[in-house]
Amino acid sequence: MRVDRSIRTWRPRDLALLCGALVLGGWYHRQAFLDIVAIGLRDAEQSHVFLAPIVAVWLLWLRRSRFVFIRHQPSWYGPAIVAGATLLSWWGFARGVQVAWHGGAVLAMLGLVISMTGLTAMRVMLPVVAVLVFLLPVPGELRHRVALPLQGMATTVTHAMLELFGVSAVKSGNVLVINGEQVAVGEACNGMRMVFALTLVVYAFVFGTPLKASMRLLLISLSPLIALACNVVRLVPTSLLYGYTTIERAQAFHDIAGWVMLPVALAALGLVLRTMRWLEFPVVRFRLVNP
Repeated sequence: MRVDRSIRTWRPRDLALLCGALVLGGWYHRQAFLDIVAIGLRDAEQSHVFLAPIVAVWLLWLRRSRFVFIRHQPSWYGPAIVAGATLLSWWGFARGVQVAWHGGAVLAMLGLVISMTGLTAMRVMLPVVAVLVFLLPVPGELRHRVALPLQGMATTVTHAMLELFGVSAVKSGNVLVINGEQVAVGEACNGMRMVFALTLVVYAFVFGTPLKASMRLLLISLSPLIALACNVVRLVPTSLLYGYTTIERAQAFHDIAGWVMLPVALAALGLVLRTMRWLEFPVVRFRLVNP
C-alpha cells in the first residue's frame, strides 16, 4: 500500500511558509484590497465589506475543532487557482470590471491556502469561504436592479402606513409630500445597506447554529423581507420628522435608526425561529429526547 508522504501534520516551517505566502499575496494585490476599503468608506451601501471579515473570523472560531482535519497537503490546484485568479484580476483592472478585479484578488488568496492544504480546507470550512463573497462591493448594475424595487415597495408601504395612522401624505412616484415638504423616501431610504448587512448577519447566525439546511435556507430567504419591514418601521417616523421638524433632526434620526434596525431585524428572525420551535417544527439537526 502506497502512502502519500506529502500529507502530514503541520510543522512551524509550514505555517511560516503559508503566512509568508499570504503576506506576499496580499501585498501583490494590495491595490485591489485598498480599493475595496475605499469603496466601503465612501459608500454607506457598501459597508458590508467591513462586516464580512468579522463574520468570517467568527465562523472560523466556531469551527476551530475542525482544524485537526486540515493537514499539510500540498496541491497543484493552488498554483493553478492563483495563476487564473491573478489573470482575472489583471483583466478586471484593465477592462474596468470591478468585480473581476476584486474577486480575482480574493480568489488568489484562497489559492495560496489551497497550495498548502489541498481542497480539504475548502470543504471543511466551506461556510467561512462562502462568506468571503461579501468582501466584494456590489456591482452598480446589480445594486440598481435591487434598489429600484426596494424604493418602490418602501414608498408604497410607508405611504399606506402613514394613511393608516391618519397622517395626510401625497405619494408621487418615490416621493412623499408631508406638510408641504417633499420626502424622497425611495432615494434616501431604499434599504440597500440593511439588506446586505442583514443577510450577512443572518448568514453568521444560521451557520453558527446547528440548524437544518432547509431552515438555514428559509431564514436567509426571509432576510430581505424582514429588512424591508424594518426599513418601513424606520421610514414612518423619519418621514414625519422631515415633514414637521428640521432636516438635520430627520437626517440624524434616519442614520441612527438605520443601525438600530439591524439588531431589531435579527431579533425578529430569532422570534421566527423560536415560534417554529414552539410549533415543534424540525429546526435543528440534533434533537434532545426527554427521558
